[in-house]
Amino acid sequence: MKSMSRNIAAAFRADFLFDLFGGVRVLTPTVALEAFSDVTPELLIKYNIDAIILDVDNTVSPPSSQEIYEGVEAWLDKIKGMGIEIVICSNNFKKRVYPFAKSIGLDCVAMSFKPLPFGFIRAKKKLSVKPKNVLVIGDQIFTDILGARLAGMKSALLIPRSPERGATIRLRRMMERHIRKKLYGEKYK
Repeated sequence: MKSMSRNIAAAFRADFLFDLFGGVRVLTPTVALEAFSDVTPELLIKYNIDAIILDVDNTVSPPSSQEIYEGVEAWLDKIKGMGIEIVICSNNFKKRVYPFAKSIGLDCVAMSFKPLPFGFIRAKKKLSVKPKNVLVIGDQIFTDILGARLAGMKSALLIPRSPERGATIRLRRMMERHIRKKLYGEKYK
């Protein structure tokens, strides 16, 4: 099983993936950060951001949990205080996403089918900004970052904070490892 996993990872080497679509770096985020709290007012001003599309699991909450990470509420208040609009966009089911979004006072899009751009477009329709002024914040390269690129939006990749057990997420994390090491260096293990 491990040798098969290594072969799959080798087939998806970051250098190959970076060159897809005529050399556009579709898997490279606009910015690589450690946590949501690293998205500061200064960073939003620097990248001309007027709105945020926010992932849930492993971005502002442990996977499949209705709890939020410490500091999320204060961070949301600070960002919303700047006049930045925020919408949640998640691949998870409505029964997981809607109560979570309501508990933190945000609108949301569930079952977004990331990385396809449709969910991002649905989320953007809830905002009053152009795609180039939207920052997608998430923890997965093959859903959040790729989807943001396909939708014409900027992206911030975060380091996952909680372990995940599903086979598909473990496979994606394995395929992401090479890219993340290039982005984060020794910070990413």
